[in-house]
This record gives sequence, structure tokens and C-alpha cells, in this order.
Amino acid sequence: MNYVEITLSIQPFEEYIADILASELGEIGFDSFVPTENGIIAYIQESNFQKPDFENLLSDFPVFGKIEYSIKNIPQENWNEEWEKNFFEPIIIGNECVIHSSFHKNIPQAKYNIIIDPKMSFGTGHHETTSLMIEEILKMDFVGKKVLDMGCGTSVLTILAAMRGAKNVTAIDIDTWCVENSHENVKLNNVSNIEILLGDAKLLKGMVFDIIIANINRNILLADIRQYAECLTNNGELYMSGFYKEDIPIIEAEANKYGLKLDCFKEKNGWVVVRYRR
Repeated sequence: MNYVEITLSIQPFEEYIADILASELGEIGFDSFVPTENGIIAYIQESNFQKPDFENLLSDFPVFGKIEYSIKNIPQENWNEEWEKNFFEPIIIGNECVIHSSFHKNIPQAKYNIIIDPKMSFGTGHHETTSLMIEEILKMDFVGKKVLDMGCGTSVLTILAAMRGAKNVTAIDIDTWCVENSHENVKLNNVSNIEILLGDAKLLKGMVFDIIIANINRNILLADIRQYAECLTNNGELYMSGFYKEDIPIIEAEANKYGLKLDCFKEKNGWVVVRYRR
């Protein structure tokens, strides 16, 4: 599976503009982003890239200035090299969890040591939505719980939930490469009781979970909330991220249709994680 890499330069640059641009690119199929000093580098599967859609998005994008870009194709075997080149650095969250790749040296000590070789799958902990989810997972009680990680990406959240004592964790992603990468990362971390599946929310029929974590994007979450509610136990918890604070009302309106009530939310640079209970 080959990828298209697009380097976007925003002039004048503001970090919030880059965040909004990344969110909108996610709506047309881009699935990985790397921040730069003056913009972002965005990645999309070659088979999903529609240049007219991309150009229309840029022409309609509300920015006072200009956005310049360059495009190149990246063969699958070069993805790890691209991540190393783009400074995938170890991170520590809450002084409890360190996330790093197998090529990193001199790793700080932490209670939970997670190895992630991302290979362009989203979810290294650097993006606000992933770090928000990790911060919540570090506070949650997973012991004996059945857990779903929807849109698992690298399975960093899956792995941490297993380390935190989950009875079993089901990780699902629609991207074949994410599923393959998840298997590799689970093996690297020597965790068990994890099932990794290729597909979407249609797979959830008949399944039951105590905790669901879904870090995807607003439109997919809106489309799948009904399925989440149907497979959540009474008093079960649903954590969602991948959208902005201003999106909470539309998410809440959809969740309320299926008996899910907003319990709390946390914000970081405009991005949020929300917790619903059934």
C-alpha cells in the first residue's frame, strides 16, 4: 500500500490554522499528519487520493494568506524511514507512561513503557487527541473490563488498556496497514488478551463492552454512535475524541438519541475528549 505525502506551508503560519486544516483533510481521507515549523505534512493512501477534492478543499479554506504545497509518492517500504526523518520523539504522559519506538535509545523510566513502531499509522501520542485519550486511560479502572478500541491505528490505546488490567481488548480499524501494524506493536509489547480486527462498526453487532474508546473524526463518530450505544453495557463508558470543542453539541445531540449522557470533557488546544455513560 503506497502513500501520497503532501507538504503544506501556511503563510502567515498559526498553529490553530494547521489544526483546522488537518481536521478538514481528515474528512477527505488523509489519515496521518506531522507538524512542521510553518504547516503540516499530510499523508493519504494513494488509492484514496483525489486531487480535485484536495484542490477544492484548499480553494474553499478560510485563511488570510496563502497555502503552498508539494506532492510526492512514498512506497510502503519507506514509511518507517519517513517517520524517523520527521522526528518521532519519545513522549511521557502524566509522568506515568512513556511511548517510544524501537529505534530510540536512553528511554526515560515510567510505570508503563510502550513501544510503537508506527509505520505511518495514526497514534503515537503526539497529537492532542491521542494524548488526551492516554491521560484518561491512565485514570480509568480497566480491571476485569471488556474494552473496545475503535479506529485503533497503531493500537497504542489498546496496549495501554491491556497493561492497565483489561480482561480483553478488541481493536478494530478499517485500514489493512493499521491492522498489520497493530499486530506488530502488540507483539513488541508482549501483551495478550487482544483481538485485532479489520473492518468498521458493522463488526460490532452482537458484541458487548464495558468501555469503548474511539479516537477517529467527527463524521465517523456521528455515523457510529448508535452502534457504540447498542454494544455498551448498562453504566458502561464511551470515550470519544478526534474533534473540536465546538463540535460537542452535535455529538451530544446524536448520543442522546441512544441513551448516552455526557459526563465530562477535557480540552487541549481546542481538541477534546468526551466521556459518555449509558
